Amino acid sequence: MSERKIRVLVAKPGLDGHDRGAKVIAAAFRDAGMEVIYTGLHQTPEMVVAAAVQEDVDVVAMSILSGAHMTLFPRVRELLEEEGADHVLLTGGGIIPAEDMEALAAQGIGRLFGPGTTTGDAVQYVKDWFSQHGRDREPTAR
Repeated sequence: MSERKIRVLVAKPGLDGHDRGAKVIAAAFRDAGMEVIYTGLHQTPEMVVAAAVQEDVDVVAMSILSGAHMTLFPRVRELLEEEGADHVLLTGGGIIPAEDMEALAAQGIGRLFGPGTTTGDAVQYVKDWFSQHGRDREPTAR
């Protein structure tokens, strides 16, 4: 029996229209053997969580360059919990100051990645997290 693939939702919430980084990380996750769902631009937190629940993902990776990270990450975390999907890793990246990364980590947000991070670092983080937290979870029927 083959090992189940990590399912990752790559999301671009908010009004930010720059998605090159999200597409690069989506390709890196795919090339690393993960199943990737990309939501496209201008997603609301509710849309991100609805897609995460519908697709039964292990990870939600959000790209935020708009400066709204202190609102968007906590809102998505809250909605995931409301939907019973608190087992999902919420991670991401963008232009996020170190002190904000620390504050978000204290709220249960996974590691966040800033400019200059290699795709390999992000891929390894997700793989390490999955090996510790997600491997034994049975996916729901879709």
